[in-house]
Amino acid sequence: MAKPPAEVSFPGDKNRRKKVRVRGIKQASKEIQKRLEKNLQDLLDNPEIFLPEIKGEIGKASFFGKNKDLMALTLQEIDSVSKKRHDKKWLTRRMGKKGGDLVCRALAGSLLAASGGDLSTVSVFKNPLFGSASYIRRGNGKQSHLAGIQNFNHTKLRMLVWDDHAKSGQWFFSWDKGFVFTGKNADAPDDWINYVLENASIGLSGSTIKWSKGLDETIVTNNTITESGWLKLEFDNGVIAGISRDSLVRAEESFVQSIAMSMMPPKIGEIIKSDWIWRPEGWPKGKDLPPEGIEKVEEVLQQWLLMLYDDKKLASACRSGILNSIKDGFVIGNRWYNSEDLDKMLEEMNGTDDEKEAISYILASLDTGIHVRSDGLIIDLEEEVIRFEDSSCHPVLVALWPKYGHIILDKMYEISEEEIGDIIDKQSQRKQGFGAFLRELKESLFITKRLNRLPWKSEDLNSPLSFADFLIRHAIKNGVASTVSKARKSKGLEMAMGWAWLNVHDRTESDAWRFDESSRDKGGDWVPALRSLWDAAEDLLVNDNLDAIDDYKSGMKWLAEVSGSSLDY
Repeated sequence: MAKPPAEVSFPGDKNRRKKVRVRGIKQASKEIQKRLEKNLQDLLDNPEIFLPEIKGEIGKASFFGKNKDLMALTLQEIDSVSKKRHDKKWLTRRMGKKGGDLVCRALAGSLLAASGGDLSTVSVFKNPLFGSASYIRRGNGKQSHLAGIQNFNHTKLRMLVWDDHAKSGQWFFSWDKGFVFTGKNADAPDDWINYVLENASIGLSGSTIKWSKGLDETIVTNNTITESGWLKLEFDNGVIAGISRDSLVRAEESFVQSIAMSMMPPKIGEIIKSDWIWRPEGWPKGKDLPPEGIEKVEEVLQQWLLMLYDDKKLASACRSGILNSIKDGFVIGNRWYNSEDLDKMLEEMNGTDDEKEAISYILASLDTGIHVRSDGLIIDLEEEVIRFEDSSCHPVLVALWPKYGHIILDKMYEISEEEIGDIIDKQSQRKQGFGAFLRELKESLFITKRLNRLPWKSEDLNSPLSFADFLIRHAIKNGVASTVSKARKSKGLEMAMGWAWLNVHDRTESDAWRFDESSRDKGGDWVPALRSLWDAAEDLLVNDNLDAIDDYKSGMKWLAEVSGSSLDY
């Protein structure tokens, strides 16, 4: 039989110790060992030291029936465990027992740990909401129960011992100077309320009436409506706290979480009445908000109290709930206008006169209400209300343009159906600012209409008259300077006309070398006629002198004669 291969070894193998790392376990510092040793000794001396102060009503300690009271059962069994706290065998059996009270299972393990043993290796319990602490793991008790019992002076962690009791409907409140059980009623102690508000993530001033930065006592006392709105919280003991929108937005930690994590279960809504104090700007005094809006605000606030809503989004969600419930008039941004105040509404929107006029034509064409969201989505409404989430014209027009652009082009500029499609597509792709787009469109159409006064179209003229017509039209649209390069690059007879054009506008300096001698000679002869034609064009198109049409015709006839071109009348 073949021999097994020799074991491969490396220098130092005999002296190397294998290290096994277990997640959640670490070597305890002297400070941690000292603290745990003291806590465990105190627990051994008094096994009830981790209990909250009992201020609520306790029922019967029965394992059967629907009305069993978990706290009564726990207290009854704690008494039994306490009597056996020095019996290690009994504690060993109890901490591994599957049945019985869960809290007492962890208590038995903690008492066994307190009876002696190595404290250099500890387990670590971490919870992002309730905190973290080191503890000695003994038995089958819940980690959170073991950590909470052995760190009974940790204001948040000790509440986790009572998680099952909280699920059954019992309440606990913990703060730096107290730990209270209030039974089936969520009766928050006054000292607890003061503590959590003083240590909340948002700083508050005042005593019974409290307020954050951006508010004052008068605003909170009188429920005064502010422009951005504020959150009102009223505790069962009469303490009222007002929190401004800016304070909620700037808070690094959730305000409701900073309070709720000091009670078990963390249902802060059970001891607080909440309201969002705000009305749209322009909303009539004494007029109630729509019931749907109030209901939506209540829904948002309840989600926030359950820590399901971000502080930073609370204000906008409450405002949206109110604004989206309004069924008449104009809702622009955070402002409301009566349905008869169209002109006022348009005047106060941010935008140019052209943009406002464009929106007015769209609104006039609507048979029902419309909601234009800030993300560009358009929602048709059955109610006769106009809602623009943006108070600036541009984003509103960007959203409405693809569907309603033809109305703007028809009503404002009388553009034909054939041209409308191209203009709408071009603007949709360019995404140019609507103020500039409408202004440029108006100027372009204005010039186009004036150019239509000219008696000939470029394609109806022979060369080089067609080139002269092209230069005139281009100069009226874009200025004479834009025609210089075009005149320089001309060929054949158009080169001669280009030279004449540069002479008419005194733009020939340093350009003679670009033109051959023949073109310069011909063009020089055409200058007087071309100047006459340009003067007539300026008078007709720029100075708006309609009588200059005859002068233009005469100028074109003269230019045709000197250039030897034919001209159809």
